[in-house]
Amino acid sequence: MIDERVKLFKILGDKSRLKIVSTLIKEPMYVELLSERLGLNPSTVSFHLKKLEHVGLVRSEKDQYYVNYHIDKSKLDFNLLHEINTVAAVEKTEEQREQLYKKKIIDTFYVDGKIESMPVQRKKKIVILEKIAEQFEVDRSYTEKEVNEIIIPIHDDFCLVRREFIMEKLFTRENGIYTKLSR
Repeated sequence: MIDERVKLFKILGDKSRLKIVSTLIKEPMYVELLSERLGLNPSTVSFHLKKLEHVGLVRSEKDQYYVNYHIDKSKLDFNLLHEINTVAAVEKTEEQREQLYKKKIIDTFYVDGKIESMPVQRKKKIVILEKIAEQFEVDRSYTEKEVNEIIIPIHDDFCLVRREFIMEKLFTRENGIYTKLSR
């Protein structure tokens, strides 16, 4: 449903297509008549009608020598506020699912505030590295010794964690100075 609305909004994001829709709402028409009324080339009108037809907003019907185009008004019969709230609800659900996933990973790899082993899977490793990085302030400079002192109580292999911080672009390192980046 959401994907259909997104496609519909993208299609209606063109001035010529909006003119065509506005004209067809009043009455069904064929390409040449639309072309004449809107001051567009027939090939341009045909191009836009195909796009509108693709999302189901317009349907064609053969009438003797002409193909008339009609608007499917049911496609335009929706409450925009409701659509926006639906998208927000879906995003919130996805965000909650992501938070539960991260919590599960942290609960699995953190034992009594310490990481026993670093996950092999990259996505899980990033979750753990982000959790460790919470111990650092954004945009503050740390010496290598300060970084080690913060990491050691959490994970014994502080060299691995420092290296992963840099590789995953959680930190920068220049002349032995580490800086946590904002994400």
